[in-house]
Amino acid sequence: MARIIAIVEDEQAIADNYRDAFTRLGYRVEHYLDRPSAQAAFARALPDLAIIDVGLGDEIEGGFELCRDLRSRAPELPIVFLTARDDEFDVISGLRLGADDYLTKDISQPHMLARINALFRRIDALRQPVSEDDTLTRGPLAINLSRMSVHWHEQPVDLTVTEFWILHALARHPGHVKNRQQLMDAANVVLDDNTITSHIKRIRRKFSAVDGQFNCIQTAYGMGYRWQESA
Repeated sequence: MARIIAIVEDEQAIADNYRDAFTRLGYRVEHYLDRPSAQAAFARALPDLAIIDVGLGDEIEGGFELCRDLRSRAPELPIVFLTARDDEFDVISGLRLGADDYLTKDISQPHMLARINALFRRIDALRQPVSEDDTLTRGPLAINLSRMSVHWHEQPVDLTVTEFWILHALARHPGHVKNRQQLMDAANVVLDDNTITSHIKRIRRKFSAVDGQFNCIQTAYGMGYRWQESA
């Protein structure tokens, strides 16, 4: 069965262009012109991936609102912003809401398709059989690969798929610095440096919400990031 990509875009011509590209690759595409129609459809059935514009009709930040709602319904669903708005504040806002990637409309179509395909390859990897007790433990950290769950001091930490694999790459080899390319490879996704940095900040923030003393993800300036176990 073909995977379903939902495109939420208020300009029909742009949406048609994306639809044609994805359809040629064998995807099934559903298009929504505004937030209410998309939310109504998502309440009935979720797509396999959502591509959302930030500004939707009269709603300047309708895409942000939709992302917030969709992320609450489906913590692991890949969500990508594709928008003309390239302000750093908008990028950070989108990632803070739980998007897996933030692309601007000046991106080439082959590059965009490569990033979308990378997200789907990651989903395929997650569906490979793993043992039920496939858990990585690092002190109070427990990462269960079969359930894609993370616990810190036995408290759940809700991560997106991209955040999960970035964390796993860091915790797998404590003390080893992982550069941005290695983190992208681990997450099986294509991201730029600023996006990686935003994901790291978001992961830290989620752990800090559980434990205000959390400081295990450390920055190796000019090199990357490392997982440093607490003393």
